[in-house]
Amino acid sequence: MALIALAITALLGGGFLAPATAAAREGRGDADRSAAQDSATGVSAKDLKGWAAAQRSADRERRAEVAGTHSTEKRASQRLRRSVPATGPQVKRAKAPEPGRAKTLVLYDTAGPYGHLGELYAMGVANLGGHFGTVTAKPVQEYTSGLIESYDATVYVGSTYYGDQIPDAVPEDFYLDTLLSERPVIWLGENIWNMANSVSLQEFEYRYGWDPTSSFYEVDGSVGEIGKVTYKGQQLTRKIPAGQDPGVLHPHLTPGGDNATVTELAQAVDTAGGTEKTSPWAIRSGNLTYIGEIPFTYVSESDRVIAFQDLLFDALAPDTAEQHRAMVRLEDITPLSDTTSLRAIADYLKSKNIAYGINVIPVYTDPKGVQNNGVARTVRLSQRPALVNTLKYMLNNGAVLMDHGYTHQYGNVDNPYNGLTADDFEFFRAHVDATDTVVYDGPATEDSAEWAQGRVTAALAEFARVGLPTPKLWTTPHYAASATDYKVFAQNFAARMERPLYFSGTLSGAETDSSRYLGQFFPYPVTDVYGTKVIPENLGSYEPEAHNNNPPRLAADLINNAKANLAVRDGFASFYYHPYQAVEPLQETVEGILALGYTFVSPESLI
Repeated sequence: MALIALAITALLGGGFLAPATAAAREGRGDADRSAAQDSATGVSAKDLKGWAAAQRSADRERRAEVAGTHSTEKRASQRLRRSVPATGPQVKRAKAPEPGRAKTLVLYDTAGPYGHLGELYAMGVANLGGHFGTVTAKPVQEYTSGLIESYDATVYVGSTYYGDQIPDAVPEDFYLDTLLSERPVIWLGENIWNMANSVSLQEFEYRYGWDPTSSFYEVDGSVGEIGKVTYKGQQLTRKIPAGQDPGVLHPHLTPGGDNATVTELAQAVDTAGGTEKTSPWAIRSGNLTYIGEIPFTYVSESDRVIAFQDLLFDALAPDTAEQHRAMVRLEDITPLSDTTSLRAIADYLKSKNIAYGINVIPVYTDPKGVQNNGVARTVRLSQRPALVNTLKYMLNNGAVLMDHGYTHQYGNVDNPYNGLTADDFEFFRAHVDATDTVVYDGPATEDSAEWAQGRVTAALAEFARVGLPTPKLWTTPHYAASATDYKVFAQNFAARMERPLYFSGTLSGAETDSSRYLGQFFPYPVTDVYGTKVIPENLGSYEPEAHNNNPPRLAADLINNAKANLAVRDGFASFYYHPYQAVEPLQETVEGILALGYTFVSPESLI
């Protein structure tokens, strides 16, 4: 499960078994991967490739224009409309918000042929901001004078490169308010040079200590091969397919004189030519934190997005104490699950005093008889009293019950494999294409709040029928559902433990577009843009075999992912495990995570 598309294009995909392989796995649920662990299935790769090419082209044009001016010229503002004293390089920080009550403003671009990407990126920021308090997101052109002062911090997501081809849509009021404010501003990606030209380069350099107007994505005609970002002692990955990398801005620092001091927060590591060259990836001076790219493309569990996830604390919760918690859940427990394996794992986790989640699918169905000589078969928890007794044993020894759908499959069709419980999607349609990649097709034809509620109600009734408690937590089968479905889940459960999909139109209030979406996982609990609580699963699962173009993921990989996430000061290492696997890889994973200094907690402790 190499690359996850946490944002566009390699957005959450879905690492599932190929059809032939799935049928041979006895419906054990091997296919259940984060719908975030496959290749592009949301916004097409063409979109991201074109967007990256447009950014590189616009940056070259800007470089050519700058080269036509005198290098010593200090460009003045075309219109500095307020009479203000010099801001000075040192600024008193605004009072930190109370824990959990921070107010975040997220501004995003909508202009240009790839303007739809701005909303997807903004949802990624807004969801993370939901960990710290409330979030307001709006297109940047809707910014009005002084708005920045109503929020504890502002994040601008610069995804449209404004220049000769696309007129600048960022209001001059935002540029000037950023310069004059004490409030933290985090700026991602494009258009910081337009701010410098708007407020005057002299003022920008004096306040911030660098010159965006002579900072570019390319060096020596290339964006290089930036494959790592170092942050707080961790080597974070950055894996972007050839031809789809828009680059990382190389800030031109201008130290000396009265200019502010620039603090380098993270470094980009470029290995082009076989030698490592470093440059700032994230910098801070005054109230401005600048990150040289939007870190939501081609994201993995050890990715540089981790640095951004932690940097939000500086703006929204600077007094947060360092702590590192871990969680584990057992996945795809069906009425056919083996009680001996479940008890062995339960006894191991009890011996380590580890609380954990058990994701139970209350009804197993094989509508095409794939595992029953062509004869359809359905088995309910109520028909498996020994399994129910084992589940109650687990609940009495540290487990918490979680609902993992009703049947974890869809009708009597391949979706995408064989119709078997735990192999197929339940709330979304999908198929496997000629390249052995799982492709999302969109919500089910009958998708509606009533349809989704009917499946949830049936699942809860089956739990009640066998005397199990009502689950407080939900995990969407294969991490894929419609915006309508997610709202239904929120009405029935206190939180979801998963990696959700977020669809275009969610922020704007337009009709949602199921073909354009963001897939995201979190390092800490969030209240997302649906207004629902999501608790983390950010390491993936133990998967000893490759499938659907995803390589194996072993215990050592999960431990390495947990190590990278130590960079998040109050973050989690959360993974899931299929209990048909042997106990030993689970032991290796748990003990490796414990050795890193994590403390395991119950998923219900985050509700």
